Amino acid sequence: MSNVELAELVYLSPSPCLMRVKKLQAEGFITGYSAQIDVSKLGQTLTVFTEITLRNHRQNDFARFLATVEKIDSVMERLVEMDIGIDKYFSFVVLKSPIVKSHLPLDAIFDR
Repeated sequence: MSNVELAELVYLSPSPCLMRVKKLQAEGFITGYSAQIDVSKLGQTLTVFTEITLRNHRQNDFARFLATVEKIDSVMERLVEMDIGIDKYFSFVVLKSPIVKSHLPLDAIFDR
């Protein structure tokens, strides 16, 4: 949303509206912005449903697993929910351009 659109919504002129937004940012009320991306616009994708069992159940093992998944550029989207059994994650991942890949990049998860 542009500043002009926001100003119209809150019945201010653009300049005072921008000043208020900047003040809210400076005071930490606005901490960032995000984008909602339509994955289908990025081209062909592959959705993979998988179950992963971790060898250890410690919190740092889960954290290391999540950090590893987040580093894989080919993984565009994921849902990681802890299973009741604690040792398993049910996940789905959406991968970029599976057609140009000769293998799935999930080996990066299992090599760690």
